[in-house]
Amino acid sequence: MALVTMKEMLVTAREKGYAIGAFEFWSLDSAQAVVEAAAELNMPVILQAGLIECEFAAGIQNLYKIAKCVADDAPIPVALHLDHAETYEFICRAIDAGFTSVMFDGSALPYAENLEITGRVVEAARRAGVSVEAELGRLAGSEGNISVGEEEAMQTDPDEAFAFVRDTGVDALAVAIGTAHGFYTFTPKINISRLKEIAAKVDVPLVLHGGSGTPDDKVAEAIKNGISKVNICTEFVAAFGKAYIQTQQAPGFKYSIPGLFGPSKAAGKKLAYEKIKFFAQR
Repeated sequence: MALVTMKEMLVTAREKGYAIGAFEFWSLDSAQAVVEAAAELNMPVILQAGLIECEFAAGIQNLYKIAKCVADDAPIPVALHLDHAETYEFICRAIDAGFTSVMFDGSALPYAENLEITGRVVEAARRAGVSVEAELGRLAGSEGNISVGEEEAMQTDPDEAFAFVRDTGVDALAVAIGTAHGFYTFTPKINISRLKEIAAKVDVPLVLHGGSGTPDDKVAEAIKNGISKVNICTEFVAAFGKAYIQTQQAPGFKYSIPGLFGPSKAAGKKLAYEKIKFFAQR
């Protein structure tokens, strides 16, 4: 079916108490791994890409073509989301390219500036029928060209979240509650009580960034308390990378396209399947 926005799938997820998996992709086989796994589970899914993936694929339009190709053949809803965009201009490029959802990440900006640009993004997205995610608070770790130390991380303020959603009209809000981008370099302390406060004040679906390596029990608890979208990037990339290495180290290995790339796609699909199934538990 055709690519869809992520708004409807996230609203349904929040109402029913589960979460949608959102996976970074960079190629045809990575997109297929995610969507094939979701189709086997009969679950909607989100393909997403940020600046790094767009540059790797030699242009945002190329990732749109890949996603559209995979979604057109899929029996389940697939959204194409721009992840962690830091400029209004880049977001407009994604909308023009055909992305059905965008995220403006103004979390490093002063609140007023984040509010103003996010509002402009919402206006542009509404005209194109595209959904919008924004972010308040800062996660530790690296995302794109930004690196935030553990001591610099700042958790989302519930009252600010309420005002921000009210004044911008965003469809989803990414919150900082102790997770990190990439694999953890410190012991994660997920602030579920903070999440409960935010969820009580904010009526749009909430997003958990930094899903890679977060303990399953904490992810499950977060989903029960308002998280409707969980982002997975590093674990998915690592599944491909580890399989590449292991495949070539096997006795008698000979290079061929299915022989080298088949196991890595299978490993990525297996991880996506496990995550999507886990997020869907009620």
